[in-house]
Amino acid sequence: MVRPAHRLADIQPFYVVELLKQAMALAHQGRDIISLGIGEPDFTAPPPVVRALKRAAQDGLSQYTPPFGLMALRKAIATDYANRYNITIDPARVVVTTGASGALLLATLAVVDPGSTVLMPDPCYPANRNFVVAAGGRPNLIPTTAAQRFQISAEDLRRHWRADTSGILVASPSNPTGTSLTEAQMAALLEETRQRNGFAIVDEIYMGLHYDEPLRSALTLDDDVLVINSFSKYFHMTGWRLGWLIVPESLIPLVDRLAASLAICAPSLAQHAALACFEPESQAEFERRRLIFQERRDYLLPELERLGLTVPAKPDGAFYVYADLSNLGMDSDTFSQRLLHEAGVVAVPGRDFGPAMADHMLRLSYATELPRLREAVTRIEDFLDKLPVR
Repeated sequence: MVRPAHRLADIQPFYVVELLKQAMALAHQGRDIISLGIGEPDFTAPPPVVRALKRAAQDGLSQYTPPFGLMALRKAIATDYANRYNITIDPARVVVTTGASGALLLATLAVVDPGSTVLMPDPCYPANRNFVVAAGGRPNLIPTTAAQRFQISAEDLRRHWRADTSGILVASPSNPTGTSLTEAQMAALLEETRQRNGFAIVDEIYMGLHYDEPLRSALTLDDDVLVINSFSKYFHMTGWRLGWLIVPESLIPLVDRLAASLAICAPSLAQHAALACFEPESQAEFERRRLIFQERRDYLLPELERLGLTVPAKPDGAFYVYADLSNLGMDSDTFSQRLLHEAGVVAVPGRDFGPAMADHMLRLSYATELPRLREAVTRIEDFLDKLPVR
């Protein structure tokens, strides 16, 4: 029997996958299942991107690209930062990757020393923790509160930074909470990290999906951060497996060697197609869809509150709501199982995102059309009405 690597003992399961398997089995039995579980937009790539893919395939543009990706796409990404955030990014620092996962892999392997700890918020996206583990590091989850909007603070860094701490990994907007760090909060985090000679990996894959105030990339505050982004969420290209990583200039040679060895390159046809994401027609479509997501959020939030599913920190980005079930007299695992099997609605229990609030928090995704959201709310209400009076 092959002995697995010791690091696998620290890789945490993704419980939502098991929940989705159950949902698929019920759907195959003929049940109508509404998924508020998966973090995938219901939109797909807009027409200009699809047309660009067809042209690239017809023109035979399917061979390897350089490890860092097509220079035309790297320049387009850098230009987008200039247009959105008024910052100049050298395209040489842009690494096109196989999804944001490829970016996380490169980032963690580049800066996480084996045995070191990385500070992260609890709750956070579970795969982020697993990338740290895969790189030989140890996630140090810092419990957060609704008053902090479930984000770690500079004070948290001062209290939890240890001799073996090598850096931080934060997300803004966050999965599962949909909350963002303000510019001042991000600046304070980066300053504390810099003073300790640590690294900062900032996950910005939901940056384009903002609903209250426009968000600013961490790169507007510090050139030495490693920023991760993706074509999956705002650009609605999940299965195309395309993302990017922006690295400090000093890391370019090292990351270039890693990228060449680990992936050779990101999918070439997807890269050629992604150039069309920055055309005016595509940009207008992405903005139209962003407003649709905002409409869904603005519908779902008051409805959940009306039903007694408290939302302690209003989400300002992404497409998630992190709801508190404390007053329902049921833990989130039980609630999510019963909601699926009795009401046909998928929602993700808190244990996927960290232990601090695992038993009483629930993530709901509004990446589904409004009529289905309304039906889901009706089903949740009917389900709650059948529960014993608390």
